[in-house]
This record gives sequence, C-alpha cells and structure tokens, in this order.
Amino acid sequence: MKFRILGAVVAAAAGLTLTSSGGAVAVDNEALTRDLDAILAGPALVGADVGLVVRDANTGDVVYTRTSSRRQQIASNLKLLTTAAALDLLGPDYRWKTELLSSGTRNGSTLQGDLVLRGTGDPTMSQSRYAALATALKNSGVTKVSGSLVIDDTAFDSQPYGTGWAWDDEPFAYSAETSALTLSPDAKFSAGTVLVRVKPGAAAGAPAVVTVEPENDRVHVVNTATTGSGSISIERDHGSNIIRVSGATNAEISPRLSTVKDPTALVTSVFRNALRANGIEVAGDVREAAAPAGAAVLASDQSQSLGQLITPLLKNSNNMLAEVLVKTAGKSFGNGVNQLSSKWSGLGVNPNVVEIVDGSGMSRMNQVSPDDLTSILIKAKSKPWFATWEASLPVAGVDGTLVNRMKNTAAAGNVKAKTGSLSGVSALTGYVKTRDNRDLVFSVVQNNVLLNFSPRTIEDSIAVRLAEEGGTPSAPQIQSVPQQRTAGEQEPKAGQERFDVECSWINAC
Repeated sequence: MKFRILGAVVAAAAGLTLTSSGGAVAVDNEALTRDLDAILAGPALVGADVGLVVRDANTGDVVYTRTSSRRQQIASNLKLLTTAAALDLLGPDYRWKTELLSSGTRNGSTLQGDLVLRGTGDPTMSQSRYAALATALKNSGVTKVSGSLVIDDTAFDSQPYGTGWAWDDEPFAYSAETSALTLSPDAKFSAGTVLVRVKPGAAAGAPAVVTVEPENDRVHVVNTATTGSGSISIERDHGSNIIRVSGATNAEISPRLSTVKDPTALVTSVFRNALRANGIEVAGDVREAAAPAGAAVLASDQSQSLGQLITPLLKNSNNMLAEVLVKTAGKSFGNGVNQLSSKWSGLGVNPNVVEIVDGSGMSRMNQVSPDDLTSILIKAKSKPWFATWEASLPVAGVDGTLVNRMKNTAAAGNVKAKTGSLSGVSALTGYVKTRDNRDLVFSVVQNNVLLNFSPRTIEDSIAVRLAEEGGTPSAPQIQSVPQQRTAGEQEPKAGQERFDVECSWINAC
C-alpha cells in the first residue's frame, strides 16, 4: 500500500508513517480522501489548526489522517479519557457515601457528643436526600445533640477549581466548585449550584419575585428586577455568594442555575434546616473538621454507581461529575490526575506525551492529540465496561449534546461521539457505522477557530461523510468564510447559536 505525505509518495510495509509537519493521508480510498480533503480545505479554516484521523475500529488501521499526531486543546473530549480511566481505576460499581457519624453516646433522646456530617464527593446529593439523613436520625430516637454539628469535607482538598480555569466562567453552572460535600438542585446533577426562580410581581412596575432553591442562608439575592416587558439577568458577584437579579419580566422565567461560593457551606445550611424541620436541636456550634477515628455511623446515604453516572456525565458533558472522578481518584486535582494516569497506557495513551491538569477539559493547559483520542476508543472496546461506556456517548440526532445535530442524515443514529467546545476550540470524537456496515473511529479537533463561524458544521460534515461510506455520498459541505464582526463584538447576537460552550451547559439542546 502507498500513502501520499505532503506531496511525496512513500511505501509502507505495515502501519502508517506519520510526519511531524503534516501527517499522512491514505489513498486506498481516493473518493473518501478527496471529500475529507475538501472539507478541511474550506476557506473558514484558513489560519486554524485542525487535526483529523479516521481508523478502523476493530483493527486500528488508519483510513485517513491529517496532522493527527499533534497535541491540541481538546475541550470536553478529555472526558473520554477521564471516564475510561476512572472506570478502570475505580470500577463501574464504585459508589459515594454520605454519612452521619458520632463518637458520642446516647442518653435517652439526647446524643451526648458531636454529630458529624461526612461527605466523600457524591455529586448527586440533593436537598431531599440530606433531609432523609436527618429523618433517619430522628427515627432512631434522637431529638437533641449536646455537642456541635461537625462538617467533614476532608475527602477532597480545598482547591475549588481546576488549574487554568477562566475566572469569568465562575458564575455559570458548568464552572462550579468541586467539594466533597456538595448539592445538585436539578436532575442533571449540576453540583455546586442553586436554582434561581423569577416571576412577575402583582402589578406592572412592581418588584419581580425571586426565590432560590434550596432555601439556605448562604446565598444573598440583590433583586432590582421589575414587572414589565424585557429580559432578566442573573449574575453572581466574583468570589462571593451575592446573586444579582436585574431587568424586567411579564412572565415566570425558566429556572436558572447559579454557582455558589463554597458548596460545603451551602450543604451545611441545608442540612441544619433539615435537622430543625425534624425537631432535632443542636446545642453546640457548627465547625468544619475531620470525623474522629472510630466514630459510629448513625445514618448513611449511597449514590448510584459510577457505571450509572457515566451516562449523564457524557451525554450532558457534565464538568462537575468529571472533576469529582479526579478528586475521588486522588483527593486533589494533581494527585487525582496522577492516579488516573496509571491507567492511560492501557487505553493507548502515553502519559509522557500529553499534558492534562483536570478531568473535564475546561483548562486550556490540557494537550492531547486526535491520535490519542482514537486510541482510547479502540482500546476501550476490549474493556469489560465498554458496553456501558459506549451507550453513554451522545448519539447523532437522538440525544445528549448531539440531539440537534446531523438529523435526517446517514449519521443520525449511526454516530456515537463526544463533543467538545471552548472559545476557539471545537472537537468531535467517536464511533461511526458506515453504510457498508464497517465500524470506524474518528477524531477531529479544531483549534484557533474564529468565534463567528460554526466549527460544528465541519465536524458534522466529516461524520456524515464517514457514515455514507459504502453508499452514494452527498457533496461535502464546505463551510464558507465567516461573516465579519463589528468592532468589539464578541458574543453571538440574540437567537444565534453559541459555539464556545456545550449546548447542554446553556440548556440549548
């Protein structure tokens, strides 16, 4: 077999020779090569850094490659490696516990000593489940605690954000703090957030009515919103728990998520409310400390399994679930990544040629190649947890972050892939079933793309073309030159799609 490499032709007895400058393109399928070349040569990608590789999912043979060995920012495609390594390290049956403990003794209905609430990082804990722990304590006969309420979140270190995360993402639900004691107010497990509800007042011009769920004494709302036509803005002040609500509305808006400063403190407030609701009095103060050795478990809660959690993590590209896996592996971001890296070689990734500092891909310090990403897909097929993991990937035109993409094409239902989005970065990596029933893997990573064009059009065109292989392919879709922005314009206009975030992060899919 022969391969074209930057205009030169070399013989390859086995495998594919890659070059540091540009990569190699297989020519055993000239029509596919021509179409993929055309997609990547579109004017919208001038000046961008794009890597693409297509391989046989069963043999690993390279079908097409272009600069695929070069490291790039891969955004949420990193979750492929994080979840696969965590499944290998922790096992799909791993579960997180939240417990009430005490080293004290019972005297009738009084617990003589401290009551300890200890978390191990369960990102799915909710107000109702913390309330259930308080109810279990009441049902055991306890109505008074003579000592203090001790909050133990020492299973994780105190660093709330991954290295290199952007400070201006802080208020948004996709950039919440990671804590061993946290709370999710919604079914998508948006850990470290609260729900903010806004509805109009009794008459035009009256203050809008703002409520926060769950009720707590940590978040302070500054409400200047009024009743009338307009829109509502909800912003949390940097480094604080002050949430400012402004604007105007004539109708109740859809609940919006806001991150909180110090999720452990939020949990403390919510749990104290639960104790009071159950008639349990705590005589002492509240403090944060590790549970004493040998403390007895009075009540406990257990999360769903890691294998079950992988689905909302990958389908919705949930950053906070991914970061919990890192800290569960090693308490801190740094040590957690080191622990997970012990499983990378078994997933086809050389730890010495990648740079990874978090679990979600939010950091721009992460550097991984498309070649590495497809190696993960191929190696995963031999793992006992593969069926669960593959089923957790978004499906084109069906669900997750691909629910609105590639509908009514050959890729719909036949492409299972992980999306990735940051400003100037977009990626799509996954499996594709072709029309001639061949299983392929692919990874396309785009860096340095302009903010005013759709990199997802490039990705979708590639995935659709691969799905059409073995049939009659449609003409490749070439992305046009981006429209010029006006001076200073950075954000999309109203009604325009955003390409700098995952659609699930802003409830757009």
